[in-house]
This record gives sequence, C-alpha cells and structure tokens, in this order.
Amino acid sequence: MSRTAPDLATPRVVARITGLLTAMGGLAAVALVLGTPGGLDHVHPGVAVLGPLTTLLGLAVIRWGHLVPRGFFQVLLAVGVMGIGVFAHHSPTVSGAVAVLALAVFAAMAAFLFFSLAWGLGFLAELLVIGAVVVVLRGDIAAGTAGVLAVLVLGSAGAIGVLGRRAASAEEDALTGLVNRRGFDEALDAAVRTALYRGEPLSAALFDLDHFKAVNDTSGHAAGDQLLRSVADAWRPRLPRGAVLARHGGDEFSLLLPGFDGDRALRCAEELRAALPGIGTSVGVTQLEVGDAPSDLMRRADAALYRGKTLGRGRSELDAGGQSPLARDLAAALAAGPGGGLAVHLQPIVTTHDGGLAGVEALVRWTSPGRGAVPPAEFVPVAEQEGLVGALGAFVWATACRDARTLSEATGRALFLTVNVSGLELYDPGFPDRVLAALEAAGWPAARTVVEVTESLVEAETARSVAALHVLREHGLRVAIDDFGTGYSALSRLDTLPTDYLKLDNSFVATITTSSRRARLLRSVVALADALELVLVAEGVETPEQARALRELGCPLAQGYLYGRPAPVAELVAELARTTAAVRA
Repeated sequence: MSRTAPDLATPRVVARITGLLTAMGGLAAVALVLGTPGGLDHVHPGVAVLGPLTTLLGLAVIRWGHLVPRGFFQVLLAVGVMGIGVFAHHSPTVSGAVAVLALAVFAAMAAFLFFSLAWGLGFLAELLVIGAVVVVLRGDIAAGTAGVLAVLVLGSAGAIGVLGRRAASAEEDALTGLVNRRGFDEALDAAVRTALYRGEPLSAALFDLDHFKAVNDTSGHAAGDQLLRSVADAWRPRLPRGAVLARHGGDEFSLLLPGFDGDRALRCAEELRAALPGIGTSVGVTQLEVGDAPSDLMRRADAALYRGKTLGRGRSELDAGGQSPLARDLAAALAAGPGGGLAVHLQPIVTTHDGGLAGVEALVRWTSPGRGAVPPAEFVPVAEQEGLVGALGAFVWATACRDARTLSEATGRALFLTVNVSGLELYDPGFPDRVLAALEAAGWPAARTVVEVTESLVEAETARSVAALHVLREHGLRVAIDDFGTGYSALSRLDTLPTDYLKLDNSFVATITTSSRRARLLRSVVALADALELVLVAEGVETPEQARALRELGCPLAQGYLYGRPAPVAELVAELARTTAAVRA
C-alpha cells in the first residue's frame, strides 16, 4: 500500500490542523445551541457542554499537541465522531442535526490527511455507521438529506486522500520510496524540538556507499539505481520504531534516531551496515548536544562520515561531542582574534632559473599562551575532529589574502598565493562562498589564488568536494595537488580532476641528487606535467645541488628552506627590502 502524508507530517503540523478542526467543530456546536430558539431548554446539559469542552480541547491540542504520540489523535477522532453522533441525536431541530452531522467532514479530512489509508478507511466506515444510526434513531431526517451528507463526507475524504498522497510524494524519494531530503529536514526539525523539550536523547547518522561512482561508471546508471533500491529494501525492515531513514542525495542516506544516545545509535548503524554483505558502507554518527540546532547535529554527522572515509572507508565513526582541552584553547584563540596567538606565515615559491619570487604558500601557526608553540600537525586534526576547521580556515583565508596583497604591493610583483585546504573544509557546501568572500574583502584576485589539496584527499574524493573545486575554478582560482608522488596515486585521474598545479613531495626531492633513477623519474614527471599543461612545484628544496638538479631537469618552480622559511609578512617584506638594497649597492 502506498505511503501517504501521515509518515511525513510533523507532530506540530498534525497538532495544529487537528486542533483547529476540533476547535472549529466545538464552536459550531456552541453556535448551534445558542442560535436555536429554546436550544438550551431542549438539549440535555451534559450534551450542551460538549461544544465548549470540544473548543477548549482543540485549543489545547494546538498548543501542546506536538508533544503527544500520534495515537492520541486517532483516539481523539474516534471519540470525536461519537460526540458528533450524540450531539446530532439530541439536537432540538432537524436542521441542527443535519448541521452537526456535516461536521463529520472535518473528521474525515483529518483522518485521510494524517493517517494511513487502511486506518482512514476504517474510520470512514465508523463515521458512516454512526451517521446511519443517528438517522434511523431520529426518524425525521429525509433519506435524500442523509444521502447528500454521505456524499459530502465521502467526497471530502477522497479529495483529501488524493492531496495527502500528492503531498507525501513531494517528500518521498521516487527511486527508493524512502523519505527525501526535504522530508528528512522537516522530521529533523521536529525531532530536535521534541528532544530538547523532553530532555531525551536524539542521534543522527549519515551513510555513504563506498565507490558508488565506480558502479555507475562500469555497469551503468541502471545498476547504480538498482543498488540504491536494494539498500533501501534491506534497511527498511530493520529500522527501530520511530526512526526516519531518508535518501539524502546521490548515494548518501540519512538516519534519524529519536531516543537513541550516540553509543546505541552507533550499534544500530553497525547492524545496518552488516545487513549489506558485499556493499561497502561508511557511516558517521553523532548525538544531539544541549544548544544544538538541527544543522549542528547534521554537520557533526557529516564530519564523522568524512573522517571515516579518510581513515579507509568501510567503517563507522562516532562524533562523541564535547571538546578536548586543546580544542577549547583553540576555540578561545579563534574567538580572541589577533591576540589569540594564531598567525599565518608565508613561505616563498621561486622560479628555479633565477630564484626570483613567484608566489607564496600560506601556513597557519599557533603560539598558545599556556602551551607555547603548537605544531600544525597537532592542532589542525583537532580542529577537524571538533568542528573548528571552518573557523580556522576562515581565519587563514582572510589573513593570507590580506598579507599576500601587502607582500605583492611591497615587491611590485604579481605573486600568486597558495592555501592548504582541509578535506573536511572542502566537503562543507558553504566553503566556496567563504573563500570568494575572503578574496573580495581583501581585494586579492582569484586568478592569483591556488587551492592546495592532498593526494589522500583526492583518493577519498566525493562528488561534493570535487564540485567545490569546480566552482572555485569557474571563479578563476586554480587547484594544486599537494604532496604529489607519495601515498595514493592520482595519475589515473589527473586528466579528469580540476587540477592546475602539481607539488612534488619533499621526500621525492630529497634523493634526486643521489639516485639516478629518481632523477629520471622526475624528468618523466616534468614531461607528464607539460603534456597535461600542469605547473610543477618542487617542495623541500634545501641544498644548492637540489636546486641545480631541478633547474636542469626543467622543473619551473620550487620552495624550501634554501629559498626561505615560512615567516610573517612583515619579516618577508623587510628581508626583501634588505636584499634589494644589497643588490643595488
């Protein structure tokens, strides 16, 4: 049986509409009694109070109904129809009885709007039976009038049923039959409000099918669609009561688990992963924390999913919430601004043929008042794990663009700027907009800006990350693959990824003067870069011999301690001024 709006309607919507219809029915009953001459004298007091009580009940449902279970509304409708029957039977006039029976339209509308088709049909049968009993017991309602009432109720129920199914399909994924992104977001908003009000746990999980793109590429999109349907079919019967499973988009599924803490949600996610033998799945799980908005919950689940994928895929990662002492100190440093000890240093990138300054790489540094100098290898992973990487990246981009402009103006050179990007930062849908805003605020040209990503990030690529790179390139930025030549091999994707620069890892450069094979390999990499119209940058150059070898092999750009260590922009400007003065002298 097809699903209808009941599975997707939020508790607040159900409460407000059902409460409104109930209150309007009560007001109609009050108006009937008061508007009928001698009505109060002919209606039993116990029946007369049904109108005011129903009105108050409807108002209470509007205000607090979103906090009660869905079954309450089913009981409310069932009892309400009995009340309609009692009131219609005791109505002092025929016209009053007919008017009261017409209120059954409200009940029919609510039943088919918010509950399953099977339940709605059963409720409709109850409604018609009660109406028929009232007609028989009174004996003064014409058969034609009763028939019109029956048609009115049936027609209203049918129309609302059609509209309910159409509304449900708007929040249903056509391929899998699961809730779609829109429906999930509505359920998430309602679940967060309820969890915070009741003080109950709430967890969410994001699933991603590993290497799904390869299925589409090798077997076709029909095979990919069938895989998505099989996943939905395998998971649907295993869902806990009250859980909401949605196809979040592409090959990503989202799961909402009201009443589950993080550990229990992780076990549930593991059970769902185990239900897919032969299908690799990565999942990120997180639990709602006090003060969280719905977006915070899903952002942490997203971060946990990304960590799981970068650690090797086919695993579950739990974002435990809270912050480590180092994360708290880093958050305080970010909030403090310039006084927090965070800084951006710039390392020169030079042309190998003459050593002239061509660009700079921005590198973040942190000197904590209580910890001293904290290595980036220590605090950057913490920023990624504890939701601070966005703020850290925003600081780096704003500072780097401003300092690069200062250096470029001081030297009179059209320098380019490279900035390292965390994979988690790139995975954030808002990342391209933040980068473009930083460029505009600093007045730094996009055409002289390079985004650096690592080979390992490329291996863990997602459609979202690659799309972000494409967006940035469309706005004039360039993309560099950092640490090229180590770890994963990205050679097979260099012709498809949005890439403009290759940065050779320093471990690759270190042996070019002692290994003839490494030198020949570097010559081949230079030829490959030329063939693909990529700019090659050698990192970690420390000796004149290495610089000479790179120059002879045709590598155009280089950086390393031989040319300059990372330093604040003021030091670089002063050093360049001294060098220029010495040359002129």
